[in-house]
Amino acid sequence: VQLQASGGGLVQAGGSLRLSCAVSGHTFMWYSMGWFRQAPGKGREFVASISRGTGRTNYADSIQGRFTISRDKRLKMVRLQMDSLKPEDTAVYFCAAGSTGMTPEEYQSWGQGTLVTVSS
Repeated sequence: VQLQASGGGLVQAGGSLRLSCAVSGHTFMWYSMGWFRQAPGKGREFVASISRGTGRTNYADSIQGRFTISRDKRLKMVRLQMDSLKPEDTAVYFCAAGSTGMTPEEYQSWGQGTLVTVSS
């Protein structure tokens, strides 16, 4: 499966961005999907995931209530709606396929990352 992330950019604190991850290759519905982020000098951090069957979602405590993960089966896309952004949300955001787990090692495929910068 191939993943292409997009939608990053520069936004002021309190603003919103929507990230998209286009999925191609194998059947979209075979995969659970997740979003991770990596800030400068830090490890890759779990953000959110959505399961392949029921679409059950899971979120990191740090973004709970501000971010929403969703999927568009027709367009073969997974999205991350980010609201009430904070400067500490600044990071490169990655989409990943193959799990709903909270560690990067549980995922099989990764997109290239998209940079989100939140100014104070």
